[in-house]
Parts: sequence; structure tokens; C-alpha cells
Amino acid sequence: MRKLEELFGAQKPIIGMIHLARRQHGEMINDALKEMRIYEEEGVSGAIVEDYHQFISIDDVCSVMRAIRNANFKITVGVNILQNPGLSAAVSNSYKGKFVQYDSVQGYFFDDDMRTFGQFVLGGVGFKYQPESGNSLEFDLREGMGRCDAIVTTGSGTGVETPIEKLAKYRKGLDKISEGFPLIVGAGVNLDNVKKQLEYADGAIVGSYFKPRGDTYAMVDRGLVRGLMDAVREVRKD
Repeated sequence: MRKLEELFGAQKPIIGMIHLARRQHGEMINDALKEMRIYEEEGVSGAIVEDYHQFISIDDVCSVMRAIRNANFKITVGVNILQNPGLSAAVSNSYKGKFVQYDSVQGYFFDDDMRTFGQFVLGGVGFKYQPESGNSLEFDLREGMGRCDAIVTTGSGTGVETPIEKLAKYRKGLDKISEGFPLIVGAGVNLDNVKKQLEYADGAIVGSYFKPRGDTYAMVDRGLVRGLMDAVREVRKD
């Protein structure tokens, strides 16, 4: 847990998504920098640069990471390359990123080369859109803990609330194996549920909630970010 808090500089860190997109208006790199600025100014702890949308290339991810590095933001930055996860650590390291996210660290979706360059690994277990392993929860958690530094789990899809029952089960399972191993909720966090979700999770990845109407093509909305972070600060006080 200490490594997680040291990496992001906060208890219960909130990590915002940079969903790279070619919008009708605006320009991808400048839009990403605007979103980073909102995140930093509103107290978000980290940001993940991700090739979420079609027609976004690995070169696009590199260009955005280069621009973020050159802008000297203070918040912690990482990478999730969906089209080729094995490149995430190398790309993040090349542009002074500190962590990677993998949607799955289960079964054949992971190999040891993905833990290179000293990157902190957020690893998906029971993650949205990933096939079920068919194993027991204890097996999946033990396997995941051996492959990442914090386990990330979700509900059934983007923007869909992660069931509290699932978070409670994962929290209990992790603590049975190694008390305090970090658990991150990776989808569906919003202003209405963030306090309850953070009772079980040690942090959250927030993407679509920060966009108007949950539209992942839209720009991050400062008001939505501010409202959620105000609620998170109240959680941290408690």
C-alpha cells in the first residue's frame, strides 16, 4: 500500500483517463494537454494515456507522452496500450512515465517481459470485456498478485458501476492472502457511489464519468472532475 501512495502522492488516489481520440474540433495532443492540466489543477493523482479509440496508433501514444513529459506536469503519468500491451512499459519508461495498466494479468494474457523497466503495474483481474478464467477467485488473486503491484477490477463494462459485492469479495480475498495488497476499482465510479466504493478499494481509475454524458470522445469536464475530487477529499479526511 505504501508503494501505491508514494507513487501517486495521495491516499485513495484517483487516476484519470486520457482517452486519445481524433475529435471533429481540436487537436489530439493539445486536447490531451488540456485534460492533463484539468487533472493536475483539480487534484487528480495520476493519468493514464490510452489508445482507447479506433485509428489511434502507438506513434500517437508516444507523441502525446512526449508532449506531457515536455510540459513537466507534476501528477504521475502512465500508459495502457490496448493494441499491444507488451509495449506499454517500454513506452511509459521512454517518456518518464511511472506505471502501466494492463486490462488482464491472468493466464496467457501476461508474460514476465511486461514487468520491465521498473514500472508500477496496475493489473486487471476480473476486468471488463476479458474472458473468465474458470479458476477460483483465490487462484486468480494469487496469480494476479504475483504479476502486478495493484489489482484492478471492474463491473461488466465501461461506465458500469462495479458491484460493491464484488469489491468486498476481492478485498476479503486479498487480505486473506496478503493484508493490505492494493485493490483499485477500474470502472463505474461516480459522485453518487465514490464514498462507498472507496470503503473497499484503495483507489480508482475514472474515465467516462469525467466526460459529459459519459461520451469517451468528449473532452474532460472540469466541473465533473472538481465535484468528484471534493468528495474524495472528504473520504480521505475520514
